Amino acid sequence: MSDISRRTFVKIGTAAGAGLTLGIAQNAILPGDVPTDAAFAPNPFLRIDTDGSIKVIVDRAEMGQGVATALPQLLAEELDAPWEQVSFEFAPAHSAYGMFGMQVTGGSTSVVQSWEPLREAGATARWMLREAAAQRWGVEADQVRMQDGRAIGGNGSEFTYGELATAAALLNVPKNVPLKDPADFRLIGKSLPRLDIPLKTTGEAVFGIDAGPSDTRVAVVARSPVFGGSVRSFDPTPALAVSGVDEVVELESGVAVVASVAAGYVAAKAGRDALVVEWDEGPDSELDDAEIFRRLAAAQDDGRSVRDDGDVDTAFAEGVAPIQATYQAPYLAHATMEPMNCTAWVRDGRCTVWTGTQFPNGPGIVGGGARQVAAKAAGVGADDTEVHATFLGGGFGRRAERDYVSEAAELAGKIDGPVKVIWAREDDMQHDFYRPASHHEIEAVLDADGMPEGWRHRIATQSILKHMVPGWVPEFAENLAASRDPTTTEGASNQPYHVPNINVTYAKVDLPIPVGFWRSVGHTHTAFVVESFIDELAHATGRDPYEYRRELLEAHPRHLAVLDAVAEASDWGSPVPEGRARGIAVVESFGSYVAEVAEVSIEDGRPRVHKVWCAIDCGVVVNPAIVRSQMESGIVYGLTAALYGEINIERGRVVQSNFHDYQMLRMNEAPEVEVLLTPSGDAPGGVGEPGTPPIIPAVTNAIFVLTGERVRKLPIRLG
Repeated sequence: MSDISRRTFVKIGTAAGAGLTLGIAQNAILPGDVPTDAAFAPNPFLRIDTDGSIKVIVDRAEMGQGVATALPQLLAEELDAPWEQVSFEFAPAHSAYGMFGMQVTGGSTSVVQSWEPLREAGATARWMLREAAAQRWGVEADQVRMQDGRAIGGNGSEFTYGELATAAALLNVPKNVPLKDPADFRLIGKSLPRLDIPLKTTGEAVFGIDAGPSDTRVAVVARSPVFGGSVRSFDPTPALAVSGVDEVVELESGVAVVASVAAGYVAAKAGRDALVVEWDEGPDSELDDAEIFRRLAAAQDDGRSVRDDGDVDTAFAEGVAPIQATYQAPYLAHATMEPMNCTAWVRDGRCTVWTGTQFPNGPGIVGGGARQVAAKAAGVGADDTEVHATFLGGGFGRRAERDYVSEAAELAGKIDGPVKVIWAREDDMQHDFYRPASHHEIEAVLDADGMPEGWRHRIATQSILKHMVPGWVPEFAENLAASRDPTTTEGASNQPYHVPNINVTYAKVDLPIPVGFWRSVGHTHTAFVVESFIDELAHATGRDPYEYRRELLEAHPRHLAVLDAVAEASDWGSPVPEGRARGIAVVESFGSYVAEVAEVSIEDGRPRVHKVWCAIDCGVVVNPAIVRSQMESGIVYGLTAALYGEINIERGRVVQSNFHDYQMLRMNEAPEVEVLLTPSGDAPGGVGEPGTPPIIPAVTNAIFVLTGERVRKLPIRLG
């Protein structure tokens, strides 16, 4: 086993309580990269103090999906640590975290990308602690057994990890320490208690809206109601007349009204509402839904092929009349429970930020993370900018954007003292980065056995990746990246059904509506289309939709496994209660395979979902309870989109403003959900997003059985 030098990896301090801190990352770590009060100061993922406490540094955002438990669980498994001694702390924003400095939580990648690095961190620490114990006892390391945070000698004597921490830190750090055989896992695969729940139960958990110094003032910003608009002029007098309002400041995004600490948000919002602003609404002040979908439909002929198998033209020319359909999906808001907010303080050439963010740090090629964006807005260097990460009151991709961070940092650079910018719910709803609207034209020609011989799928939508390309990138490169944006076609370009001749195209449409990552991204609309259309083909040939899918998925055993599991659990093919029907869908996304069956009825002209069966293969299951809760969460999120989700545009602005006109699924509408775990033993896949894509087509396919009408436009509106 080869070693790296102690000088490279370990620095010993003499401060009281200092112990062993070990850092492992996917990219190279340089000593002193991340400031820490621990004795050992590289990029730390693990701290063991002399009191025996074990702290895992979590470099992902905790927004309810359970990473503050699942990631420590990976490390604690290899460390042989008792779970009751494990705690966590959020990592600072720093380029040493993540791959290539991309410190981001998204794409259901937290466990996927941490599976090996965190296990290696735990295994390496365990090896060093065992060596330290062996040296103290004067025996060979293989005579020492590690269990429950203790080193146990052959004669029964013991040292706790805390007692070994300082000595272990003096050792050279080994490379390539063997990891456990999965058969020996004691923590991975168990529904261990979540580490964040006690903090949230007692109110100790700090969210962005709670964070910051006690003398922080509050600001609310007036932004152009029309996308692309700007301030022409404003009169601060009415705002300054509001009791508690201190000052009014123009920003790049609009005009901020700042209230005193004592007056807080209420005065800041009242001042903002009283502010008189004349807006230059720009060239898009007449844009509306009809024009948006007209442009999307008109762009279809300009699409580029993203998949082209076989000879599609010949298949259609020689086949029978094709089955054709057009589908549409609207813009969707994220609607996080905690609206956007950020606290910033610029002083002495430094910027300090407190916020909940999915993207704390990132390279310039993607415009930087919160740290880089805050630094630029405040007029300081990134090395002089610190981001304190907090819990997130919902993310779903919205908090991967940095606009709210930029606003706070810019304002903090123009006033004295710390300031917290809080978005009203209406601000959040009308200035989001929305799930893009999309237009799909799809057709298939069937062979003599009723199976698809040719398949064409044309997609027109905006590019999410385009807005992430920084302004200094040449326009041709920006357009090239956007025209090949895989987030627009995922789930369609790689749909798994056996079709000898298939062509999928993507037409990039530029519109002023800001778009961004939304839970399960492109799969949200492509799964609706592909799984609805494959159902259409099954019914057109008189075949059972489940059996039809099975035949087309013979080469995809993981799809088949979840499809069969959910069909068995739901007793597919058996009679259903009168007035109800079942629909089925299966989707692979983010490395996981999910099949869902929805049992639906029509009540008072609206669909009612009574029960959902969900089977998931996410590879190795780290924490079964977290996987189940994420499937339930994803299903409810998807049902909200299916039944209610729609952002409308009139006169260049968003119509919806709050939950009265952008409804959420209510508790009395939530179905019973039965989740089946069908682990394959493969490497972990994601769980935060894969539960969402199948639910919409499962519901709409059931509606077809009930009504004989296909739902091809969302949200679902019958009659």
